[in-house]
This record gives sequence, structure tokens and C-alpha cells, in this order.
Amino acid sequence: MPQIAQLAATYSSQIFWLLIFFGFTFFAVGRGMVPKVMDTVAQRDKQIADDLLAAERARKQADEEEASWRARENANRAEAQALIADARGKAAAATADRLAAAQTVIDGKLADAESRIAEACRSAAAEIEDVAADAARDIVGRVAGLSLDDAAVRSAVKENLVHG
Repeated sequence: MPQIAQLAATYSSQIFWLLIFFGFTFFAVGRGMVPKVMDTVAQRDKQIADDLLAAERARKQADEEEASWRARENANRAEAQALIADARGKAAAATADRLAAAQTVIDGKLADAESRIAEACRSAAAEIEDVAADAARDIVGRVAGLSLDDAAVRSAVKENLVHG
């Protein structure tokens, strides 16, 4: 077989060029490009780690700011509640004062009305006594033909009106 015989003659030459090619590839890629790629990977890893660290710091700062904001908001809310309670108290006191003033006016009007009613009752009772006394005197004068004293007639009418 001539191919195998020829293969043996070029075998050492092929190994030589194979070693040359792989050596060149090793030094070009392994010594030239791989360190650059590894440096790039290391820089990216460092950048990612720095970014993560910065993000963690930012998160902690945001948490602290949120906590302080919540504390301020709670204090503001408590202050607002206190103002509302104070305003309600003042409004209730003002309303109570107005109601007391109105009640005083109403009580005054009621007392005035009661005194007018009592005076009207006394006046009506006196008028009824007068009319009854006049009627009784006229009736006694017509029926019995007697002339009675005005004071006696009034006294008798008053006694009958009081005792019925």
C-alpha cells in the first residue's frame, strides 16, 4: 500500500508542523488573548460586585430614609389628631356656650310668657268675677226685687267661684 508508505515518510514533517501550529496557537491565544479576556471578566466581576455593593448601600439608605419619613409622618399625624381634638373641644365649648345663651334667652321668654299668662288668668278671673257679680246683682234685683251691696255680692261670687 503506497499510501501508508507515503504516510510514514511525511509523518515526522506533519508532527513538526502540528507542533509549530499548536505552539503558535498556544502563545497567540493562550498568552496573548486569554489574559486579556480574563482581565475583562475580572473587571466585569469587580464592576458587578461594586454595583451590588452600591445597590445594597442605596437600599439601606432608602430604608433609613423611609423609616425617618414614617416617623415624621406619624408625628405629623399625631399632631394633626391633636389639633383636630383641640378644635373639636373648642367647637363643643363654643356650641355649649351658644346653647347656654340660647337657653337663657328661651328661659327669659318662657318666664315672661308665664307671667303674661298668669296676669291674663288673673285678669280673666277678675273680669269673670265682675261679670258674675253684675249678673248676680241683676238677677237678685229682678227676681227678688232686692238691692244688694256690691261688696257682699262680690264676696259671695268669689266664694262660689273658689269653692265651686
